[in-house]
Amino acid sequence: MTILDLTGKTVIVTGASSGIGEATARALHEAGAQPVLAARRADRLLQLSEQLGGALAVPTDVTDPGARQALVQATLDRHGRIDGLVNNAGAGILKLLVDTEPEEFSQLLELNLVSAQAMTRAVLPAMRDQGGGRIVNVSSGVIQTPAPTVSAYAASKAGLAMFSAVARLELAADGIEVSAVFPSLTATEFAGGIYHLGAEPFPGFVVQSTDYVARVILRLLRTGEASIDIPHGAERPELTEVPAA
Repeated sequence: MTILDLTGKTVIVTGASSGIGEATARALHEAGAQPVLAARRADRLLQLSEQLGGALAVPTDVTDPGARQALVQATLDRHGRIDGLVNNAGAGILKLLVDTEPEEFSQLLELNLVSAQAMTRAVLPAMRDQGGGRIVNVSSGVIQTPAPTVSAYAASKAGLAMFSAVARLELAADGIEVSAVFPSLTATEFAGGIYHLGAEPFPGFVVQSTDYVARVILRLLRTGEASIDIPHGAERPELTEVPAA
């Protein structure tokens, strides 16, 4: 295991305007890294940029090929390299499958899964040229717990899990380590913000903080571990710590 010092490293974070993405950008800034903020909501990105010392903010729809390339180019123009990518952009719908139109299903897959593949391909030339990089894909613990209304969301996140595992194998020779994180219930804007920090909406499930998930993501960026499945229930600070090499 090679531990990466994040000081001065450039890391693109998609979906950075709120939730886990925003918390990850803040954590990267605190660690001395140079987060690049990408999301569709330009106003929120600009506010966050001001709070993070003028971090590069690039309003980006990650489902748009031109926007993805513009994001990568803006990052290279400002920082000259791309050390990490956190594929966090995503959305969720809670509907029974009979109520989910195929177009809705397809759009969710495009955002939650296809865009992660496309962003990974977009940063590959830079990472290969510099001899390596770290990519973290934000999947979900829901893929292990089948439940009504989550078919589209769970399918997209399950696909992201397998994509991460295969990409890890394919890119290892380039020095690029691909990881996946599987958060439990987290206090974000998901589904209109139905999960509130510290609540226990289901037995054994305690809603966790975005800061906690962000610290786990930073651990993966530092270590390059294959995956971390965040357990349900109370937060476990040891999961945010870098293990001994």
